[in-house]
Amino acid sequence: MTLLSVPPETRRSTAAPAPLAPAAGLLPGLAAVYRAQLARARVARIPLLFVATFQSLGILVMMRGVVEAGQSSGARSVVAGASVLVVAFVALNLLAQYFGKLRATGGLDHYATLPVPAASVVLGTAAAYASFTLPGTLVTAATGAVLFGLPLGQLWVLLAVVPLAGAALSGLGAACGLLAPRQEIATMLGQLGMSAALLLGVLPTDHLPQPVLWLRALLPSTYGVEAFARTFTPDPDWVGVLVDLAVCAGVGVVSLAVATWAYRRAVSR
Repeated sequence: MTLLSVPPETRRSTAAPAPLAPAAGLLPGLAAVYRAQLARARVARIPLLFVATFQSLGILVMMRGVVEAGQSSGARSVVAGASVLVVAFVALNLLAQYFGKLRATGGLDHYATLPVPAASVVLGTAAAYASFTLPGTLVTAATGAVLFGLPLGQLWVLLAVVPLAGAALSGLGAACGLLAPRQEIATMLGQLGMSAALLLGVLPTDHLPQPVLWLRALLPSTYGVEAFARTFTPDPDWVGVLVDLAVCAGVGVVSLAVATWAYRRAVSR
């Protein structure tokens, strides 16, 4: 059969392939990645979230033996630091390991073929991981407030602390996983970051040397800890709370932008 004997409609369909669908926008792509990651992580990450919560509860019990209960800066720092540590374990440690594993095993190639922007992949994955931290953070905060004799009326502030501190730590964790040359280094960086959040966030600051306080100021989770700790006072400094949350938000924007750049760099190689 010659080409002339083929019907015109068939000739047109074989000669010109159908155009590809347009790429999804930032928000639709983010929502799609978030739903997919949430469904994927629901089974695999819940046991790890239990470990993160149990770890923070254990730290509260241990610190109760050395820090007196009541309205003291030490008690407020311990409870706030242990609560935000749940976020650091998931958003920083696990996300660094996840992206490090994707890069080492070629899993980033799958995301590179999706018609979604790079920012949607990073933001959607980070948001899915951070979503699992709120229940554990609330349980830790409520338990710590009871153990140390602090008021329970301001726990609603965690609804702002968790997403903002989670965004800052998620961006940092994703960047560590994507920039690390090997999966083992990504895991090590995630562990070091969580250890820093533990030591610099939970320990009372009254007797820490000045160089350690400078390092503490560089850690994004510090500002989430400070914002939450301010709410345990009888007359909370709401201006200070808003300033600390604004710092968390600013660091979150920068760290997620760095993670997005790291993702584009990793998939282009």
